[in-house]
Amino acid sequence: MTIKKLSASLLAAVVCLAPMEANAQFRPNIGKVVQAASKTVQAITLTDEQMAGYVKQSVEWMDANNPVLPEDDDYVKRLRRLTENVKEADGIPLNFKVYHVKDVNAFACPDGSVRVFSSLMDVMTDDELMGVIGHEIGHVLKRHSKNAMKQQLLTDAALDAAGAANGKIAKLTDSQLGAISESLVNAKFSQKQETEADECGYDFLVANGLNPWGMAMAFEKLSGSNGNAKSSIVQKMFSSHPDTQKRISKMSERAQKDGYKKPTAN
Repeated sequence: MTIKKLSASLLAAVVCLAPMEANAQFRPNIGKVVQAASKTVQAITLTDEQMAGYVKQSVEWMDANNPVLPEDDDYVKRLRRLTENVKEADGIPLNFKVYHVKDVNAFACPDGSVRVFSSLMDVMTDDELMGVIGHEIGHVLKRHSKNAMKQQLLTDAALDAAGAANGKIAKLTDSQLGAISESLVNAKFSQKQETEADECGYDFLVANGLNPWGMAMAFEKLSGSNGNAKSSIVQKMFSSHPDTQKRISKMSERAQKDGYKKPTAN
């Protein structure tokens, strides 16, 4: 279906809504519905350049609104040591920062920005931490993160003032950036997407000389933990998926078959 046809279909749907105005309990604002239809087409037709612009705004906003630890901090020194030779993922340049927050989480953005929360680092060994990072980068490589952000733009119609139809990038408001950032930080993916990120993340770890056992060990620790373990990363990775143990077993069996030695957990 072409964009022109799609637009026509959306506007036709608007016309079909008009008779419902007879119901006093439901009086749609036709102008707003037409506007929403226009914004839906606009979001669907976002170019890669426009998406890159919105990702850049979102990452800059998150870094400005979270406590980013300095280079001389021990958390940052540890992360720099672990990622010293991890420069890119399928041509996407990677950059890493630590947020000093209590939540247990990590996320990766479509532009390769990886943000790790200090509380996650507190409970993960080095191998486990890199296993989590590998999984998050797997979502980027499979375009799950980009699609989640695009869906947020579509759902919240964050491009109200965009002029994006002319290829321009809108200056998003704080509330819009907050909503988009939330979609990146706590995106919940389907079971299929999580499995894809597992497999892709495993390949990423191997390609960068890292022990892929770390992913299975991190999943086991997170899914079996208690107390502060009701964290964002637990909720987004496992809460809606009943096959957590199957994912752990699959990654463990693959690492064992590939000849990797399981690190000592602590």
